[in-house]
Amino acid sequence: MDRSQTIGFALLMLLFLGWMYSTAPTQAEIDRQKFVQDSIAQVKVAQDKLDTGDTVEANAVSQSQEQVNTIISPDDTLATQRLNQQYGDFGSMMVGEESIHEVSNNLMTMKFSSKGGKFLSAELKEHKKVTLDEERNEIKSPLVLGNDAGRFEYILTTKRGEKISTNDLIFNATTSDKGIKFVANSPGGSKIEQSYTLADDKYSLDYQLKIDGARQLLSPEANSIRFKWHEYLNKLELNQTFEKFYTTVYYKENGENSDYCSCRSDDIEDDTDMNIEWISHANQFFNSSIIPQGEAYTNTYFETKMMDEDHQYMKLLKTEGDLALSGDNRETFNFKMYVGPNEFKRLQQFDNDLEQVVPFGTSIFGTINRYIIRPSFNFLSRFIGSKGVVIIVMIFILKMLLYPLMYKMLYSQAKMGALKPKLAHLKDKFKDDSQKIQMETMKIYREYGVSPLGGCMPMVLQMPIWYALFRFFPASITFRQEPFLWATDLSSFDVIGWLPFEIPMFGMHISLFTVLWAISTVAYTYYNTKHMDMSANPAMKYVQYAMPLMFLVFFNNYASGLTCYMFFSNLFNIMQTVITKKFVFDDEKIAKELEVEKAKPKKPKKKGGFQQRLEEAMKQQQELQKKNEAKKNKK
Repeated sequence: MDRSQTIGFALLMLLFLGWMYSTAPTQAEIDRQKFVQDSIAQVKVAQDKLDTGDTVEANAVSQSQEQVNTIISPDDTLATQRLNQQYGDFGSMMVGEESIHEVSNNLMTMKFSSKGGKFLSAELKEHKKVTLDEERNEIKSPLVLGNDAGRFEYILTTKRGEKISTNDLIFNATTSDKGIKFVANSPGGSKIEQSYTLADDKYSLDYQLKIDGARQLLSPEANSIRFKWHEYLNKLELNQTFEKFYTTVYYKENGENSDYCSCRSDDIEDDTDMNIEWISHANQFFNSSIIPQGEAYTNTYFETKMMDEDHQYMKLLKTEGDLALSGDNRETFNFKMYVGPNEFKRLQQFDNDLEQVVPFGTSIFGTINRYIIRPSFNFLSRFIGSKGVVIIVMIFILKMLLYPLMYKMLYSQAKMGALKPKLAHLKDKFKDDSQKIQMETMKIYREYGVSPLGGCMPMVLQMPIWYALFRFFPASITFRQEPFLWATDLSSFDVIGWLPFEIPMFGMHISLFTVLWAISTVAYTYYNTKHMDMSANPAMKYVQYAMPLMFLVFFNNYASGLTCYMFFSNLFNIMQTVITKKFVFDDEKIAKELEVEKAKPKKPKKKGGFQQRLEEAMKQQQELQKKNEAKKNKK
């Protein structure tokens, strides 16, 4: 190497060392970079704690994210360079500060974050959340669906094969009267755009995800992007037992009925073969739903996780699914979103069975609720302002329609009561032989043309409606926070007084409608059966009184709309029974009819299979009893 070459090489080395020295990060920049990494790690730890159900402060995640976002500002060239080196065009999209934006219509105010361009929450203007203060007074506050503790993101595969979340990107926001648009631009001209358009007088909005320059941003081997929606549901109702039982992830596969994860325990539904038409995170009375307009979700994953009682959130719902890429340079995905109350008619307008998220039930009882009970209540509510009065009117109509059957039941009971003196001697004659007493009782009934089952038909016909109402009142938002008499909310339990302690399964409150139902049931049972002979089965005399007392525990926590219905239904039954027996029936006439029936020549009737088997079982029991008595006598 000659002298000139040596000098040139030395100058190059000096220039290189000078460049390294001038571009090396200062100690302050190194400390700042370390703080960024520690903040990111803090976000992940806090999020993992939330996912596992640990109790943490509500803003633990958001505070950590805010620290990260405010540090990596557009003026921080060193951090920007490093992000560009690691993530390519996505690096510049990760620089900036998070900002919160609001969009409103007459029904709700929605909040969005520029970090991820995502929907955060919605305050519903026509609905309130009710809580109790220390003195158990009800306090109303704004009702908000959603929060910033969950995730709403897309996982993209970069040109370098790395996975990146849209939650790591900072979008520029542009608001208008009808919605908001978020755009994240790359230096190469590519961009990711998310737009939300809110309709007037609706809880629904149009949502669009667009990727311009997809070929420059995404890996050519990627054929889909992964959607992740993890939501922590807020506690919205006083009766959190039913709120928890009616809260889960609903979804509908193309061409199939809707399905859902378990409501009462942790559950996972993982099926890669399903094409999902819509997804709904449903509370007891509200839901947030996403409906793809075009390609359905595939490779789906759904999960519900129960939170501890002292956790600030009620449940964690997870939804994940793939959206197929077309391979074009511009990828566009369109959706409908719904964030609002479980109002059957509003949800039915989507024409895709979204109304099935209203937990009326999936059996015949759900059909009765959807297409008989619900329309009937809605029709009467057009003319009657009080939902409690609507319940009473419904009871009156139903009792009038069933009165012919009620009349037959009471008439059959009256004839059985008229035969009570003729049955009184059976106990003395056969002493403790209950099987013989029962057989002779049935013989006398047949002789006088009386059927002990003749009074069961009204009860049988009412059972489907009664069971359907079990699901209707705690599921229908029609009754949410609707007061009647002392009840402040017909969809929840009514409270007439609080106990100083909690009774397992019963609670700390006393429901007056439940107590009145139990008392009226006992009174009705006593009046209705005091003329009936129960010597053949004396245990039934006590069981029929014990049942209402046992059900006090169950109904004390039930929707007061149902216990109100049951109480007033009992009152109507009592009035119908008393009026019919006192003013319609003639006891002397009934006694003469029985004698006429006895005098008629009896044609042999073919016994039914059940009756024949019952009589054979009684005879076998009698013979066995005689053999046992004979053995005792020999000894």
